[in-house]
Amino acid sequence: MRLALLIPVALLLIFSSCRESRIHDHDEWGKYFEAQGIKKGCFILRDNNHESVHYYNKDRCLERFAPASTFKIFSSLVALETGVAPDEQLVIKWDSVVRWNPEWNKDMNMREAFKKSSLSYYQELARRIGKDYMQHYLDTVHYGNARIGNAVDEFWINDTLQVSADEQVGFVKRLYFNELPFSERTQRIVKSLMLQEDTLGYKLYYKTGWAKLPEKQVLWIVGFVEKIEHMKEHKNSMNKSDERLYPYFFAENFEVAPTDTTKDWRGIRLGILKKILGDYNVIPK
Repeated sequence: MRLALLIPVALLLIFSSCRESRIHDHDEWGKYFEAQGIKKGCFILRDNNHESVHYYNKDRCLERFAPASTFKIFSSLVALETGVAPDEQLVIKWDSVVRWNPEWNKDMNMREAFKKSSLSYYQELARRIGKDYMQHYLDTVHYGNARIGNAVDEFWINDTLQVSADEQVGFVKRLYFNELPFSERTQRIVKSLMLQEDTLGYKLYYKTGWAKLPEKQVLWIVGFVEKIEHMKEHKNSMNKSDERLYPYFFAENFEVAPTDTTKDWRGIRLGILKKILGDYNVIPK
């Protein structure tokens, strides 16, 4: 009887040990943040092919921050699923308010608004969705702390809603495999909105975010890469264009002082992503 009780415990310890062996810290990735004077940053990469997770600054990867414009991934899903947006061609007319980004000061559809990260477009989209539907999907997806507060058109930028890099990676992984509580069509459209680079060797999908808060600025980039490998044609194969896609999921964030405009933080954010993906041999260096 005692042996029978010990066997499951032993198996649990072995399983836990295997899981831990697939979690890797990469202190060496810190050099890319430090080279830009960034003292508070993190990166998480999930290698789905080897079922392994790779961190730089694991503690920060588990800490929640305002998602800023990375939340447009979620908002787009809800808008499409509820029919507020019949498709990604939904045009919202410009309200004639001149904003700091001239690219926002015009009529645009969802696809363009996503690419240009138009805050005004997605604020109007959130108002049309309404608090009840938005809260329902936040709770159903278990997105971050799932808080909206009083302002349905500001909660993702005013630090009410918060999410961790680790949770962001879990979210985009479920999106990639159509495992979120949305239709396959909805998830397929949103993934197409995220496509930023399409090359012979890889496809890079992401959404950026920039939370400008009173005490700090938090910059995000969240998404996934499909690494494309062309398989050697078997002599009996009828498929002349056989290729295999290997997905990798990532989230990066870092913070700078609230008034720091000394550097091209947008370019730096993408540059860090590409250097780490290059180090891991996901994309060419």
